[in-house]
Amino acid sequence: MKKYIILSVIGLFCSNPSFAQWSKGKNKGYYKLSAWYLKSDKHYTNTGATDPNITRTQFNTNIYAEYGIHNSIDIIAYIPFFSRIAQNNQVSGTTNNTTQKGEAFNSFGDVDLGIRYAFYKKGKWAADTKLLFGLPTGNNNGGSDESFQTGDGEFNQYLSTSLGYSTTFNNLPFYAKSYVGYNNRSKGFSNEFRGGLEAGINLFNNNFWLITRLNLIKSFKNGTLSAASSNGSIFANNVEYTSFGLEGAYYITNRLGVSASYDTAFSGKIIAANPSFSVGIFFDIK
Repeated sequence: MKKYIILSVIGLFCSNPSFAQWSKGKNKGYYKLSAWYLKSDKHYTNTGATDPNITRTQFNTNIYAEYGIHNSIDIIAYIPFFSRIAQNNQVSGTTNNTTQKGEAFNSFGDVDLGIRYAFYKKGKWAADTKLLFGLPTGNNNGGSDESFQTGDGEFNQYLSTSLGYSTTFNNLPFYAKSYVGYNNRSKGFSNEFRGGLEAGINLFNNNFWLITRLNLIKSFKNGTLSAASSNGSIFANNVEYTSFGLEGAYYITNRLGVSASYDTAFSGKIIAANPSFSVGIFFDIK
């Protein structure tokens, strides 16, 4: 069986529909409970071509939180407290018999903890820097062949900076922002460059944010792990992709809301070539 990756971008690129306000403010916060799902029957190879694979699904339930400990400093946490990866039965097209039984594995996922510092805010412009620590709290060798992974088994440090602009467009609140970052990985994984763009517009009397985003990961290919090894079958080494995402966030009240998102990689290497979906409920203390 060819190895392939299922990579969730939800942990590092969770959207916060707060109208280009990088810092939450002291004692204010944003809390989101989400479910994320990906069903993959094809993948991008290490050459960028697409190949079919045995259908696998990955699901996690997670909490994302931001809390302001100072007017310009937030603490951040992403906690996938339940992760599940499953594979369908393999059935012979000739005899219709099951040639390999399906399998599933459940565990805790990899946690991200970090801090964000808003170092500039003037007029319609805002800028920040963020440091995230990726903790190896998931399982990197689950299942009978050790490829049912809910984590990569390594401790990484991700440093990024963002620049954003907020204004109105036809009397509707609008923001746009960009970011660049560097992900330092351990245990033989290659380091990564990350970048992206995001824009959002507020509709329906300030109750609904429509957000679109573009994300990029580029590997420096300076690691030692092979993407074809069992250690790289789910959270693989030398992952690269460009992805597009769309999210809607609706405020039921001034603080409580629901969201839904769609993300897909339209080019990549060693990554699932299928879209992922997420739904959530959030609480925004402004």
